[in-house]
Amino acid sequence: MRNNVTLFNSGNHRYVLLNESEPGEEDGIPSNQYLIVHNGKGTLMDPGGFGVMPQVLNEMLQYLNPDDIEAIALSHQDPDIVGGLSSWMKLTPARIYASRIWLRFLPHYGISGMRRFVGVADQGETVTLHSGLQLQFVPAHFLHSPGQINVYDPISKILFSGDVGASMVPNNNCDIFVDDFQKHLPFAEGFHKRYMASNRALRYWVQQVRKLDVELIAPQHGPVYRGQAKIDFLNWLYDLQCGSDLLDLE
Repeated sequence: MRNNVTLFNSGNHRYVLLNESEPGEEDGIPSNQYLIVHNGKGTLMDPGGFGVMPQVLNEMLQYLNPDDIEAIALSHQDPDIVGGLSSWMKLTPARIYASRIWLRFLPHYGISGMRRFVGVADQGETVTLHSGLQLQFVPAHFLHSPGQINVYDPISKILFSGDVGASMVPNNNCDIFVDDFQKHLPFAEGFHKRYMASNRALRYWVQQVRKLDVELIAPQHGPVYRGQAKIDFLNWLYDLQCGSDLLDLE
């Protein structure tokens, strides 16, 4: 099990990869939860399923009280992201940012009242929170969700990439970063071929990311891409045949 990892810290701005759940606490795919602390206020990204919520809360309390969480960003609609959201809404005053196409589905997670939800436009947008934190929502449609959105933090230059870049590493692998992409590729290739919709969608995403000044690509599953591995990852995605590209129509 890893400890919390500070990916960036400039004093009034910190970007933290929170400790994931204890083994066996929630059966399923291990996921990453990220916390940005800016001027004493917090933003949670993909806070996780119901089973991991107590552990994520415990780790978050090392930095902030729940009343200080001003925003929660959801990359898409899957239960490993949204399953614990109703509990977070009871504990925090946060506004919740999600693709506008998923807002009418989220009440099925036991959420009553949608006044705190903000629908993110398909083309993406930039928002400035009360703390002064600026978040840039980057479209990642069909990767794998039709409403997938990524979050770019221009201060830390970290792109939270949701399922793009996700990998299924062995349980005993506690690596925080990917430094050798070819060595890491076997853990990421199968997932991307099966879950990403098409090469056209991937190429559009890579083109958007290359316009940004990105130091780290932080996915929802698996280690964080940096340095040459980040560049190699983007190059690999640009040419990857996946999803509908692999359908045999004969």
